[in-house]
Amino acid sequence: MQKKKTIEKPAYMLESVDNALRLLQILRDVGALRIKDAAEELGIAPSTAHRLMAMLVYRGFAVQDEKRRYHPGAAMGAGPAQRGWTREFNDLCRPHMEALAILCGETVNLVIRVGTQARFLSSAESAGILRVGDRQGQVLDAELTAGGRILLAELPRDTLAQLYLRPADLADDEREWGDRRLPADEFEQFYRELSAARAVGFAVNVQQTEEGVAAFGVAIRNRARTAVGALTVAVPITRFRQHSQGPLVSQIKNAIRELEVDIADLEP
Repeated sequence: MQKKKTIEKPAYMLESVDNALRLLQILRDVGALRIKDAAEELGIAPSTAHRLMAMLVYRGFAVQDEKRRYHPGAAMGAGPAQRGWTREFNDLCRPHMEALAILCGETVNLVIRVGTQARFLSSAESAGILRVGDRQGQVLDAELTAGGRILLAELPRDTLAQLYLRPADLADDEREWGDRRLPADEFEQFYRELSAARAVGFAVNVQQTEEGVAAFGVAIRNRARTAVGALTVAVPITRFRQHSQGPLVSQIKNAIRELEVDIADLEP
């Protein structure tokens, strides 16, 4: 049997990258972490640890609770998507996303759902000064995002119950961190909201994932009418009312009708 080569430290270490990776490992192994403890563990200033953690939060690898502790985020446990079809999907959608971003003056995102996660494959940013930035690579809870919600709305009730209905005998103190399952009454309300989104053909997210940001999401379907992803348009909250009463949703739906011609034969 061939022996494995010893892993040696790179000759030219990128200290900031190394610290970020070590921080990921600590989060993975410890599960709950304060900035002070992270700084001590890494031997860096608390301000540096805070900046590193802020980037992990931004990219979905960490989340902060109400006690200012950090926990592993959704991206930490995200397995690989089926990269072959998502690359083609993204390439086919890209021209339509860029055209829509120019038309509506806002940032357009391409989203797929994997279980209870919404994954942002790519973004086409608006050229405006006040705009929502690139979200490529983020992994968020699907039920909180506009794209995730409209894709969840496509699922049968039984499938949603498997994903989100909390067993009656599971107490709050027995739930694991990040468990999104809901008690029966909250699940019923959630199901009604998804049914309403399915009926009107779009879903919204108003500051549920990021303060000051709202989004509109519409599903993308292939020839078999299977929802394979969603386009979302993210807007500053100051323009949310303007867009909710304007042509934005129609513009998204029109872009998707054209896009669906190109992805008609795509199978996840």
